[in-house]
Amino acid sequence: MNPDPIPKADMNADPNADVHPNPSQNPKPSSEVTVNPEPDVPATVHAATPRPHVRAGARRPPGRRRRASLAGLTAALLAAVALPATAGAGSATAAAVPGVPARYAHQQLAWQPCTGEPSLECATMTAPRDWHHPADGPDVTIAVSRHLTTDRAQRRGTLLMAAGGPGGKGLLRPADFARSAPAVAAAYDVVGFDQRGVGRSTRAVCETPEEVDAFFAGDFRDDSPAARDRVIANSRKMAADCERNSGGLLPYLTTEQTVRDLDLFRALLGERRISYYGPSYATMIGAYYATLFPQRVERMVLDSNVGFDGSWERFQLGQPMSFQRRFEEDFLPWLAAHDSTYHLGATPAEAGARWEQRRAALHDDPLVDGTLTVGANQLDNGTIQAVYKAEQGFPALAAGLAALEDWPHADRTARAAVQLVFGQYLAADFVAEYFAVTCADTPWTRDLSVWTARSAELTARWPLAGARSLAFAAVCAGWPTPTAPPVHVTGAGLPPTLMLNSVHDPATYYEAALSAHRALRGSRLVTVTGNGDHGQYPGPNTCVRDVVESYLLAGRTPARDLTCPSPSPSTSPTAG
Repeated sequence: MNPDPIPKADMNADPNADVHPNPSQNPKPSSEVTVNPEPDVPATVHAATPRPHVRAGARRPPGRRRRASLAGLTAALLAAVALPATAGAGSATAAAVPGVPARYAHQQLAWQPCTGEPSLECATMTAPRDWHHPADGPDVTIAVSRHLTTDRAQRRGTLLMAAGGPGGKGLLRPADFARSAPAVAAAYDVVGFDQRGVGRSTRAVCETPEEVDAFFAGDFRDDSPAARDRVIANSRKMAADCERNSGGLLPYLTTEQTVRDLDLFRALLGERRISYYGPSYATMIGAYYATLFPQRVERMVLDSNVGFDGSWERFQLGQPMSFQRRFEEDFLPWLAAHDSTYHLGATPAEAGARWEQRRAALHDDPLVDGTLTVGANQLDNGTIQAVYKAEQGFPALAAGLAALEDWPHADRTARAAVQLVFGQYLAADFVAEYFAVTCADTPWTRDLSVWTARSAELTARWPLAGARSLAFAAVCAGWPTPTAPPVHVTGAGLPPTLMLNSVHDPATYYEAALSAHRALRGSRLVTVTGNGDHGQYPGPNTCVRDVVESYLLAGRTPARDLTCPSPSPSTSPTAG
């Protein structure tokens, strides 16, 4: 259910540890930028009204339509049939709130070296808690970063990056991006940020790590009345704890508010237009930004796309299918092909049966060894996390599964593999932002009897991720805050954009990418075949790299949709 929970190869790293972007920690910033708010800053406040009306003739958003059968909805997703988009302000950029107060428009970015990442500079900016009522409530702070191109004479602009999740931290990502995409980093200043609610920005708080562990404890496949009641109670508690502990912040941790932070950042950088790269949930940030501020976009790459043309509810209903597909059609055949190394089954069917046997054993007798606990849900989660990236995740998952087969005799390396893959669930700060965004961005069905029935069918058909659907959906069903003003993505007024997606991506499934592609008028979709990795650029596929860098560096937009086979380091794109 989480589009981009842990994108790093080590699967549990915190890339923002020990980063201190607060300018007060360095009284002598390396540089200062003074921004003239005219004519740039006023554009940052061209906004939808807090409750824009649905335009005449528009269909209701998916979350408010009459409930259809899950089978019918699934068939529609698999057939890539375009469902009604979330109804929204088709002319969202036309409505405006009063001008940006001077304390935001005239602030300076006091850049200083980022602790732990010498190639970056960090700063903080202040934004209103609610962009629709900027005088109300306490401000929020947004941690921002930049990687400056060294050849200023060849600099062609600024490339803004955002993180996935929701819940990912983006402050230090420009450093890795610059190392992995040196040609782009030579042409652009690459800038990033921790979005409101996470990292070094004003943070959301829902529950303690211990409470989050309790939320994920047990076996989500258990459909007994007692187990089901416990899951629903934990979900209700999560929603209530988020409301109680957030200090009134929750209603403003939405994608729509975040993109207004980004346009303020653009203005404070002194840029009239920016280019953008965003993976996973960041595709939604990019699509919303492009909808609200199309005149501010120069070039945009959306990599591994969530269903930003519709609701979170609709998108998440498709994820159990795609995670199961990745597990059964990609990982299990790989595991069987490496049976001589891991001894977990010589065929995909044998390997799958062995995985199910291990899960059943952990349901009856969870592994508890010091601080390590591996039960049925931990096995599911570790598997879900590992299948995001084949090269890093498949061997790590296989090593962890092999170590579980003979735990008493597992050596130090084998035990470390289990700790890496299965030892940690989602972090408390990630969970807080994840629910804050997904529960408030778009409407949710609040009838828990509907979710109980849906969960039973999802678990029966696609158990790997389907089993946890009730726990996740029940949080949003009981979410205490209203949804954000709807944003209807059309691509109107936007330059041609580039979209990337692999056909077996488990989290941002291809069917949703096709629907989003149809909604984002003028976009070009690069389909990566023979691959299921989440996040395609920068990466080893030279076909993808050539298309993206030709677009970003030379402005060459593909004439039509393309297909990039994978893996094949020497292939060229083919017309699609």
